[in-house]
Amino acid sequence: MFELKPLSAEAIPAALEKAERYRLLNEPAEAESICLDVLKADPDNQKALITLLLAVSDRFGKGYGVSDPQAKEFLARVKGEYERAYYTGILAERRAKAKLAQGTPGSKFYAFDGFRDAMSWFEKAEAVRPPGNDDALLRWNTCARIITQNKLVPREEERVELPLE
Repeated sequence: MFELKPLSAEAIPAALEKAERYRLLNEPAEAESICLDVLKADPDNQKALITLLLAVSDRFGKGYGVSDPQAKEFLARVKGEYERAYYTGILAERRAKAKLAQGTPGSKFYAFDGFRDAMSWFEKAEAVRPPGNDDALLRWNTCARIITQNKLVPREEERVELPLE
């Protein structure tokens, strides 16, 4: 319907600053739009991809859909083994938080599974992290604390055994 206007290469740094600001203002759709414009001008811009992933995952608990294939497509374009593992963990953690916040029957089980998935990715990132970068370790600890504080358990531990008659 509309032909989008292209962003100039010179405008990319300022556009990325704006995208980050919109994320911090809790306006992820605006940040996402800016990042898509940046990626149209510079398809391999890693800062735009990371900001886009974070903006997309900011919307997980907002009630308007963000598809897993969309997030995974952006994630596949992130370069670096550490970065892919770390941001895969971030996406899993944010999905788990959204599930936990739903408070629906079974949501705690899905949240537990999501946090454990995130922790697994953070362990992979920790194994290949750059020296002095403990971000993955910090995220792993956050997930562990959320599981503990919310008394989350795997589905099989919730089963109650009925006595045999």
